[in-house]
Amino acid sequence: MKTREEALQYGLTFEDAYVDTPFKDTNWQLVRVRPSKKAFLWTYEMNGIMHLNVKVDPDKAYFWRKEFASVQPGYHQNKEHWNTIILDGSIPTEDIKAMIADSYDLVADSPTKRIYDVVNQIPKGKVATYAQVATLAGNPKMSRAVGNALHKNPHPDTIPCYRVVNAAGELSGAFAFGGKNVQAELLMADGIEVKDGKVDLKVSQWERH
Repeated sequence: MKTREEALQYGLTFEDAYVDTPFKDTNWQLVRVRPSKKAFLWTYEMNGIMHLNVKVDPDKAYFWRKEFASVQPGYHQNKEHWNTIILDGSIPTEDIKAMIADSYDLVADSPTKRIYDVVNQIPKGKVATYAQVATLAGNPKMSRAVGNALHKNPHPDTIPCYRVVNAAGELSGAFAFGGKNVQAELLMADGIEVKDGKVDLKVSQWERH
């Protein structure tokens, strides 16, 4: 990714995203999200090279800056919460897309973000069902969306998706966690008993108070 057009095009793939040119200087083009109108992607040319500003979790900000010399503290923005990406060709497109996607999730009240927020609350030694996560994330009808989000989990080391089971307490197939019995092993490491690919929801189901 090296052009404004590519960046804007990717930004517009997110739900409720739209392009805005709020300043007299039309060099600054932003991608905002409805209905909050918050910007998650700023695009501008400087020194003949396209730059992007993206919102970032402070814990990740320094990771990206260390990983790539062309990721720097946010230009004209809060240095702790924003990074500047210089599109000089040195950063793989997939990493740029990952940073834009993270920015969107931080700004938007997206269903996926709400799902991950709920899953992060499931304590060690407990499980939740897909329907339970969907309800706590604000929409009881999006159980399938929960499954999709967990399958695409970008941070399996920190988002404990293995603690989610179906309504009967059954575990997912081998594909979901990279191998047969992986989910069972992770749950047993949490202290949860697994028998014949199932957990006893009467014993292990999480009840959020």
